[in-house]
Amino acid sequence: MDFWSFFWLLVWSFFFVAYLMMLFQIFGDLFRDESLGGFAKALWIVVLILFPLISALVYVIVRGRGMAERTMKRNSEQMAAQEDYIRTVAAPRTSSVEELTQAKSLLDSGAITPEEFAQIKTRALS
Repeated sequence: MDFWSFFWLLVWSFFFVAYLMMLFQIFGDLFRDESLGGFAKALWIVVLILFPLISALVYVIVRGRGMAERTMKRNSEQMAAQEDYIRTVAAPRTSSVEELTQAKSLLDSGAITPEEFAQIKTRALS
């Protein structure tokens, strides 16, 4: 195999992998899209199988903006869920009894005033 044959093999391999990645994105978007009906999804899949390159380009042109919006929405929902999970695991909320016990020991040691203790007490009991 000479240099140019190897070069063109690499070029075509790159385009084939790029096309497959685009196709997987399109199929994922089709199956996640709640606004598109089942018949329309089936029609898009048939057209993608019969005319792969042209239909993939048409899909990206016609539905690209919505595709990007759905992806951004899904990513933000996943990020919010992950942050909520991290908050619950990283800083578990102490019980009100423990909070009152700590506040009472701080009051007894003179680190906080009776007014601050009253604020902590009302917050812990609410």
